[in-house]
Amino acid sequence: MIIGVPKEIKTLENRVALLPGGVTELTRNGHEVLVEKSAGLGSGFRDELYKDAGARIIDDVDELWKRSEMIMKVKEPIEVEYDRIQENQIIFTYFHFAASQELTEAIVESNCIAIAYETVEKANGSLPLLIPMSEVAGRMATQEGAKYLEKTYGGRGTLLGGIPGVLPANVLVLGGGMVGVNAAKIAAGMGATTTIMDISLDKLRYLEDVMPRNVNTMFSSEANIHRMLPHVDMIIGAVLKHGAKAPHLISRDMLSEMVPGTVLVDVAIDQGGCFETSKPTTHDDPIYQVDDIVHYCVANMPGAVPQTSTLGLTNVTLPYAIQLADKGWKKALKENDELKMGLNISEGKITYPYVAEAFDMDWIPADKALN
Repeated sequence: MIIGVPKEIKTLENRVALLPGGVTELTRNGHEVLVEKSAGLGSGFRDELYKDAGARIIDDVDELWKRSEMIMKVKEPIEVEYDRIQENQIIFTYFHFAASQELTEAIVESNCIAIAYETVEKANGSLPLLIPMSEVAGRMATQEGAKYLEKTYGGRGTLLGGIPGVLPANVLVLGGGMVGVNAAKIAAGMGATTTIMDISLDKLRYLEDVMPRNVNTMFSSEANIHRMLPHVDMIIGAVLKHGAKAPHLISRDMLSEMVPGTVLVDVAIDQGGCFETSKPTTHDDPIYQVDDIVHYCVANMPGAVPQTSTLGLTNVTLPYAIQLADKGWKKALKENDELKMGLNISEGKITYPYVAEAFDMDWIPADKALN
């Protein structure tokens, strides 16, 4: 199979979908790897390293897309890439379809095979290709939120950890999954009084046992959120519904209950955001204010730390990519239920129910697409 690795072109996205070591593995199995010139530079990997590993460096991105049977990316294709996608071409990347009807319709129209990192799912319900980026995003959420609490950026002017004689900041984390746990770890480590909300009491009992003493747990309900809003300095939205649009846990009206300068960090923005007032932002223009509340809604947070993120991501994506290349997508998905869960759109048909539900579109079961 011919595998293409284009350079990411989303604003300030410096990750790359394949390392030179991955090229070695794929070429060893008899596959050809095309890498766009400078694709790995943002993550610290020079073209020479890819050439030494057996890749062919391509200057013309259109040629790369045209020749490749499978495209490996990090972020979803954007508008300028839609026309490059070919019928029956495998696109293996993060898609987050439920957040964008435009993207969904473009991929349906392309008749490609869209396998989404974020819905590859193990039997225990875990999402192996989402976990490392959730770890990065969760830790970054607190780091970025702490910065934007500074008065310079419109925040309250609060130091997350406080100082002797001055109380630390209060941080509320909505969601006790991978993002939320990592956000809470960093917030607690910086000295903040931290509360995690979740709807699973079993999860809250576990977190109560393993988290530091300055982390509290609370059942997630609208009443409890209202109770917390006047007292928090930062809220981190870390809610995830597998492949589906995120629920809005904080409405526009609820902003009036917060102290001006409170910071909202919406890590769920890839899936539409869990605050009603959220809209995607970029690393070069990351924040905006609504009713004196600071919103940070960068849709590719891990792209700001590409060395860590690329290494973490490619550690988990490469084994699946090898299966797709070695067996072809149909056989690979038939033999691996985890990969089959990643199939979102196939040859013009939506195959993931939550994507169809988000836009009231028709869908077919993945098994039907494999026949």
